[in-house]
Amino acid sequence: MSGTSIYDTHLDQSPANYAALSPITFLERAAATYPNRTSVIHGSKRFTWAETYARARRLASALSGLGVGKNDTVAVMAANTPEMYECAFGPAIAGAVVNTLNTRLDAAALAFSLNHGEAKVLITDTEFSTSVKSALAELGRDIAVIDIVDSESDVSGETLGEMDYEAFLAGGDPDFGWAPVADEWDAISLNYTSGTTGDPKGVVYHHRGAYLNAMSNIVGWNMPHHAIYLWTLPMFHCNGWCFPWSLAAIAGTNVCLRRVNAGNIYAAIADHGVTHFCGAPIVLNVVINATDAERRRFDHKVNVMTAAAPPPAATLQRMQEQGFDVTHVYGLTETYGPAVICSWHPEWDNLPIEQQILKKGRQGVRYHVLQGLTVMDPETMEPVPADGETMGEVMFKGNVVMKGYLKNPKTTDETLAGGWLHSGDLGVIEADGYIKLKDRSKDVIISGGENISSIEVEDTLAKHPAVMLAAVVAKPDEKWGETPCAFVELMDGAEANEAEIIHFCRANMAHYKCPKNIVFGELPKTSTGKIQKFKLREQAGVL
Repeated sequence: MSGTSIYDTHLDQSPANYAALSPITFLERAAATYPNRTSVIHGSKRFTWAETYARARRLASALSGLGVGKNDTVAVMAANTPEMYECAFGPAIAGAVVNTLNTRLDAAALAFSLNHGEAKVLITDTEFSTSVKSALAELGRDIAVIDIVDSESDVSGETLGEMDYEAFLAGGDPDFGWAPVADEWDAISLNYTSGTTGDPKGVVYHHRGAYLNAMSNIVGWNMPHHAIYLWTLPMFHCNGWCFPWSLAAIAGTNVCLRRVNAGNIYAAIADHGVTHFCGAPIVLNVVINATDAERRRFDHKVNVMTAAAPPPAATLQRMQEQGFDVTHVYGLTETYGPAVICSWHPEWDNLPIEQQILKKGRQGVRYHVLQGLTVMDPETMEPVPADGETMGEVMFKGNVVMKGYLKNPKTTDETLAGGWLHSGDLGVIEADGYIKLKDRSKDVIISGGENISSIEVEDTLAKHPAVMLAAVVAKPDEKWGETPCAFVELMDGAEANEAEIIHFCRANMAHYKCPKNIVFGELPKTSTGKIQKFKLREQAGVL
């Protein structure tokens, strides 16, 4: 049957029935509905939603005064402070694209990001002035610089710009008239990958994806209105996993945390009633290994979302035993942060704790707004069977997959080939459809023709009572081709030697999987807690 359907006749989109999705609208609604509720807490500072909205509009107005407009890049080098939170909205209100910079990057990497992203303005906290000053010297062009001088900071630094952030805002209009985004496919942010591979790429997000993933955070995590959220996760990382926008949607309270340590985390929970926080497994380790002096009593449940490398079962169990309800998520910078969640079934509450932890250790199922999630053979693009054993590459598709890599068409096409985002992560599909990661494709150790999952070895090492963190990489071996080499960071005050650790592994896993070498010391990490395995591979290669 051809021709026009009755549902195609005079039922078109119009301003009355269609609007482009943008997370800016969450801030506008929070200010209108809950103007006097606390939006942000930072030390002695307090802001309401009406004030945060006015400050974001001032920021947009001031940026416009510098000539910033649609698709211009505004770079931000900041800690988890109110200024950083406002930058999740201000540049977008002006039509610009925010590029939040990793605060641990060196000058060369910062200069690369600023030039590659063609930033017109840099808003930077004085704590990072040493690296930023060197980066600006390498730019080879002039750029407007605005300094954040944080009154709550315990570190002083040099001012590099013509004025500070508060003076800049003072010149902006709190009633700045802004137009809602016309096309939800417009870019809202630029995020450079964190450097675990040593090859940063500029990941571009759009307004639609930011809106939808912000909402999916709320639905998937059962976040109530007015939740109190602690910023243990860097806001620069995947735009704080889209949580700046989630918190505006529920008119929650952002508790800023400039220094992430056990004492500050427990103090925030006790003093402000924190209900939610996010972080990599390293943050969980900080919490469970707090000293008695750092701990504070609290009588409410604290919800924790963790991602990055799969947390060891021992870590998840200790968190649960200490009163924290952990939800495991998984995603990439290329998927707006978390896009897979280990959705919990109530009947699992009746399982023994050991079985509950096995369930929680899986990555899980797709976020509500992710269209497709599967594990495939990357050569045939056929899904693997749901047997929990057959490994393939984890792949994504849908609204929360990036637009692409900025000015990098070849890698964009390769990563999005076949209509799927290729993650580079290896995993299996279990019988109930839940995905479990086994390794990064480049992290699989092939020893004597046998594949060894570095995650499995790391999980065993983490069960040793002296081990704080462990990372396993391949070490070249004349006989076996490769053998596992373990890098171990011990608990404070704990002692262990190589023979003891190897013996423990041999008692708890197949002998061929056990590490042949143990290297003790602090593990190199990104600012988001990811272990930089490329550095460990370099070290293992010369052992």
